[in-house]
Amino acid sequence: MTEDPALDVLGPGVVDAPTGGWRTATVAGVRRPIQRAVELRLDVHDRVDHLPGQHYVVRLTAEDGYTAQRSYSVASAPGDPLVELFIERLDDGEVSTYLADVAEPGDELEVRGPIGGWFVWDGETPALLLAGGFGVVPFIAMLRQARALGRSDLLRIAVSSRTLAELPYAEELMHAGALVVLTREEHGSRPAGRLTAAEIVPLWEPGRTAYVCGSTSFAEAASQLLTGMGVPAHDIRVERFGPSGAAA
Repeated sequence: MTEDPALDVLGPGVVDAPTGGWRTATVAGVRRPIQRAVELRLDVHDRVDHLPGQHYVVRLTAEDGYTAQRSYSVASAPGDPLVELFIERLDDGEVSTYLADVAEPGDELEVRGPIGGWFVWDGETPALLLAGGFGVVPFIAMLRQARALGRSDLLRIAVSSRTLAELPYAEELMHAGALVVLTREEHGSRPAGRLTAAEIVPLWEPGRTAYVCGSTSFAEAASQLLTGMGVPAHDIRVERFGPSGAAA
């Protein structure tokens, strides 16, 4: 997961966003609601409360001292007593395979966070959220925070996935009124196909910040749609994921 410095034209985002150092986290819950993914609920010791859009680093250390780490967006709202991560299992992922296949309640993990202040929603600014695949995860935190604040009206959401079965938090997103676009199957009356500018136009208006999260290919395509619609570059924030989400 990387923030896009080329589009860092909105300034630093949330100034003095909370930041936490390395902590020990106890796995409090494990669910596998969709294939090739795991939802972890973590009790982070001496936790620093996060803001929607921030992420955590999870570090694994082998017996020989070898370490591997990976960044994962937080799905839980700041008021949630636990930190929720939703992780795609990558066959060549040193961290994701362990978390998806091995981690169980009671295990302890090394984590660092929260991290990031640029791709963060302040809970007050109207926003358009465009996600591809697992790029929905930070937007779930924003959605949950908006509900907690009684300001769900501030967010408009469009998400793209190959199939509904592969979309994280599909039911929660649909309940919130998100536009769900599927590229490999029909959804309702909509035929399979990629997200279009015509579908985004009704969701955006001047003064609404656009957040884009997903694979590099999705992020580039969504950003081009937005700029082609006339959305100013200074109103767009992009966060790209690595190999995860490439299918969306």
